[in-house]
This record gives sequence, structure tokens and C-alpha cells, in this order.
Amino acid sequence: MTRVAVDAMGGDRGPEAVVEGALAARGDGIEPVIFGEADLETHGLELVPTTQIVGMDDKPADALRAKEDSSLVRAVKAVADGEADAVVSPGNTGAMLAAGLVYVRRIHGVRRPAIAVPIPAKNGPSVLVDAGANADCRPEHLLQFATMGAVFAEEILGIARPQVRLLSIGEEAEKGNQLTLDAHALLAASDLDFRGNAEGRDILEGAADVLVTDGFTGNVALKTVEGTIRTVLIGLRSEIEATAGGKLGGLLIRPASRRLRSRLDPDTYGGAYLLGLKGLVVIAHGNSSATAIANAIRLAARGVDHDVVGRLAARLAQPAETV
Repeated sequence: MTRVAVDAMGGDRGPEAVVEGALAARGDGIEPVIFGEADLETHGLELVPTTQIVGMDDKPADALRAKEDSSLVRAVKAVADGEADAVVSPGNTGAMLAAGLVYVRRIHGVRRPAIAVPIPAKNGPSVLVDAGANADCRPEHLLQFATMGAVFAEEILGIARPQVRLLSIGEEAEKGNQLTLDAHALLAASDLDFRGNAEGRDILEGAADVLVTDGFTGNVALKTVEGTIRTVLIGLRSEIEATAGGKLGGLLIRPASRRLRSRLDPDTYGGAYLLGLKGLVVIAHGNSSATAIANAIRLAARGVDHDVVGRLAARLAQPAETV
């Protein structure tokens, strides 16, 4: 059984939604373990009682120092102590990153961990990395992000030799700021299947299996994509329901629209890997539904099954460098 520690107290929708998602994910070799308040109803799931909560507005350093008995910190420590195989939290992303660095620690040779998010592209999902862990980066960081993203694509998405592109303001190699220009040169000289630059408009078109960028740009791109998908789907529903003819047409296209919604819905994957640590850490969206939590737990378990940490360690075996 793959034991997945689940922080029940950090999400916007309350612990009940997290527990509901964990219950849905239980089975098929997955054993969710809930970390939360002692009186939380877990409907048979194992509960590790905690007394503190890390809020979304808590500073990461303060959370680690003053809230050691929080559900977030205790869940991360469970992975570090070998009591769980992976951890999932919809809580404070900065606190998850800080707790991962302090307790789980980096794989030897990893300069900076990065957030890898599956993006629902036209012909199948692609990986965006970094999606928010590192606002300021150096070119060598982007090269390592691309390598970690390629391992993610191979092991989780089943892509034999992932194509990699660098997110920039133009497809030409000479386009971009100094960071992208220097990163382009490093990627072109690497053993990755690097296909050059991609623009923001190409993200949902499936420009590459792995899209690499710094965490600031990646987070803006991710939220832009999520907002665009949400607005389009809501707008489509509104137009269908506006007239009798639209409602009739809506019945006819309902199967296709449901398939489209399922393919584009961020809840389909539920979470993002924090790659580069010695244990599996999955960060779920703060507003995650029960469905998203269930899929995030399954994503975490899949990473354990495919030994993503071990594969990354093997690919990145090199002397550690100071960040």
C-alpha cells in the first residue's frame, strides 16, 4: 500500500472536502492518512491529530518556526521520517516549499526544486515547469528544470523522449531577455530533445511535452491558462442556457462538451509535483474540490509507483552546488 499523507486543514473549501477526496482515492493500493484536528470525521481513514493550522497568509518561515504541530508541517515530516510515501496539501504553497526543503531536503545535485504542472494541451497533456517555486532564476536552473520536467513526462505521462521548448516572447533563438537567451544556449547544447522557443499562445496548442521557464513567468502563464479555460467554459454554458434553441442544441452537444470539460478541467490532475526533493511532495490548488484532491492523491501515488524521486536522482547525479 502507498501511504499518502494528506493535509486536511489548508484548503479553502474546508477539511470536509479534503476528506471526501481522500475517501474517493482510497483503494487500488492507495492508503490516504489524514492530518488534521482531533475531532475531524474521517469516515474510517487513519487520522493523525494536529493542533495548528498554517493559513494562506502565513509567512513560510514563521509557519515552520511557530507551527510545528500544524497539519501541513506534520504531513511533510511524515514523508521525511518514512511514515508516508508522499504528501498532498492544498495549503500555503510557500510553506510547503519551505517544509519540503527543511525536512524532506533536496536530491543531491539539485540546485532548486521546481513545481511541475500538467497542462491540458490540444493533443494531450504537457508539463509546465517551473510554475511558481522560483521567481528569480539563472540559466542553469532552467536547464535543470527542463531535465526534471522530462523525467516527469517520461514517468507520469508515458512519453518516451519528451520534446522540450523554452517559453519566450518569440520562436526565434535571439528573442527574449538575457535569462532566456542564455538558457536557450544551455538547452541547445544539452542531451535533451530541445526544439527551441515557444510563445504563450502555443501553450494550449501543445507546443512541446515540456515547457520550461522561470517560476514568475510560469505562474503567470499557469493562472492565465486556468482563467482562460474557466472563462470560456462558463461563457459557453451561459450562451447555451440563454435561449430555448441554445438549450436544445446544448442537449445535442452535451456528450462532446462533457468530454471537452473533462479534458480541460485542472481538477483532472489535481496537483503539481514539487520536483527535486528526496520525497514526493504534491501541491494542490487552494480551492481544490474533492475531485481535485482525489486526483492529487492518485498523482502522488503514481509518482511513488514510478519511482520519480529515484529516476530524478539518477539523472541529476552530480556535485551539489550552492544556490
